[in-house]
Amino acid sequence: MPDSPGGPDALLLHGARLADGRSVDVRIDGPLIEAVGTAGSLTTRGTRLDLRGHLLLPAPAEPHAHAGTALTGAAGRPASHRPEEVRRRTVEAALLQLSQGATALRTHVGVGGVRGLGSLEAVLEARGSLRGLTELSTVAAVPGPLTGAAGAEGLAALRDAVDMGADAIGGRPDPDPDPAGCAEAVLELAAARGVPVDLHTDGDDPALLVRLADMARDAGTAVRLGPCAGLSRLPEDEAARIADCLAAASVTLVCLPQGRCRGARLRGTPPVPLLRAAGVRVAAGSGALRDEANPVGRGDPLEAAYLLASQHGLSPQDAYEAVSATARAALDLPEVRIEAGFPAELLAVRGDRLAGALSLAYSRIVLHRGRVVARTSAVREYCDSGTAALELPRQGRADCGPGGGP
Repeated sequence: MPDSPGGPDALLLHGARLADGRSVDVRIDGPLIEAVGTAGSLTTRGTRLDLRGHLLLPAPAEPHAHAGTALTGAAGRPASHRPEEVRRRTVEAALLQLSQGATALRTHVGVGGVRGLGSLEAVLEARGSLRGLTELSTVAAVPGPLTGAAGAEGLAALRDAVDMGADAIGGRPDPDPDPAGCAEAVLELAAARGVPVDLHTDGDDPALLVRLADMARDAGTAVRLGPCAGLSRLPEDEAARIADCLAAASVTLVCLPQGRCRGARLRGTPPVPLLRAAGVRVAAGSGALRDEANPVGRGDPLEAAYLLASQHGLSPQDAYEAVSATARAALDLPEVRIEAGFPAELLAVRGDRLAGALSLAYSRIVLHRGRVVARTSAVREYCDSGTAALELPRQGRADCGPGGGP
C-alpha cells in the first residue's frame, strides 16, 4: 500500500534512532503521531526534519516544581511575591525546563495568609502565556496549619483556589500540630471537589506514612507524596513495610534526585529500587530551580534520570521512565509512545543510546503537540593535534545528505 504523505502542515522526522535501536521515520500531523516506519519509508507534503544522529524519546514531564520562586537564589533576600514577579519567574522557569525537554510541568503555589490567591492568579496568567509551548498545571498548597482554629482559614483558601482553577491541592503535614489531621482535611476537600492531592512530606515518620497510606486507600482521589527523603534514613525492613503500604494504596511518590525543594527539611532521595520492587510508582522531579533551597538547581529531567541511574542503581531505561512515562502518569496526562495515534510529545537528543543521552546530552530538540517548540544546540571544537590520525568519532556527520541535519 503506497504511503500517504499527510497534509501540508505535516512534520516528518527522518532517520531518528529509537531506544530499541531501530532507525525510523515519524510523521506527525497535528498533535498526534500519524505514522511510524523504517527510515526512508515515509514521505510528506509538509516539513522534513533530518534527525539522523539523534535519539528520539517520549518527552519528559516535570511533576514537582516551584516555578513561582525559581531563579531567586542569588538575590540574597526573600523572593518577592508580587504577582508580576511571580508571573515572570514562572514563565522563565517553564521555558528553561521546556528547553531541557519537559513539555508538561506542575508547579506548587502557596495560597492563604497575607499572600491570599495573588500568586496562584499570577501562575494561571503565566499558563495562558505559555499555551501552545508547554502544559502548565498547578498545586495550590497552604504552607501553614490546616487543623484546629488556625486551619479554617487555610482550608478556605484551598477551596477558593480550586474555584479559581487550581488543578490539585496540597499541604505540609509534617509541621502541622496534627499531621494526620492535616492530611485528612486535604483529602476530604480534594474528594469533595474532585481534584488530586499532592502532599509535601519528608517521610521520616513511619507511623505518619502508614496512616497516610491508609487514608489514601479510601480517599477516592489520586494521592502523590514527595519528596520523602527521610525514607532512606529508616531501617530497610521498616522502609520495605512502608513501601508495601504505599503500593497497596496506589500512592505515587515523587522524589527529587537533584536536591531538596522549598518546604523540604531533609536532603536526599528515598530508596527508589526498594520502592519500585514493592510496586510503588516512583516519578522524579527537579524541585528547586536556582532558589534558596538549591541555588544551583538545573531543573533538568535528564540529570534527574542520570542521578537515578548513576547513584541509585536504576537501569537507564527505568531511570528515564521515572521522568517521562511515570511523571506523565503522575500528572494524569496520556501515555506517550512513538507509535501512530499517540501524542506527539517528543524529545530528540544527539546520540544513539539512552545511556549516552543521560550521560551527556546538550543538543536537544523538543516537540509539543506535534510542533518544534525549543532547540538547544551545543558544538564542540578542538585545536589541531595528533588525534586526527586516530579516526575518532566526530560530532558532525559526513552523510547528512540533502537538507543536512537539524
